Amino acid sequence: MKSDRYKLGWEKLKEVDGSAGEKVIESLNDIAPDFADILIGMFGEIYGRKALDLKSREIATIAALTVMGNAAPQLKVHIHAGLNVGCTKEEILEVIMQMSTYGGFPCALNGLFVAKEVFANKN
Repeated sequence: MKSDRYKLGWEKLKEVDGSAGEKVIESLNDIAPDFADILIGMFGEIYGRKALDLKSREIATIAALTVMGNAAPQLKVHIHAGLNVGCTKEEILEVIMQMSTYGGFPCALNGLFVAKEVFANKN
């Protein structure tokens, strides 16, 4: 039986990421199912907090992943999630471009190319 923390995590994951998030979790089942459970629980704890709405959380996540510069698969998932929770394409692009001043142009360019791919697959 799964904990309330886990149940909240699944609920939030489905609300935010939809099938993209579920695919990430499923991809861990054959290699690290315990990590998938931990990830779901933590997702619920963070995304279930009330101080920020889901759109704000996704904007912050897109910014952070863009500046990291080495997290394209996760950035794809969170750009998709941003669209799911009400971010517009323009808002996502502005966030990524804003990160050029903090992470550099290579990070912003990489983020823009990831966004382009997500937007093309979303249509």
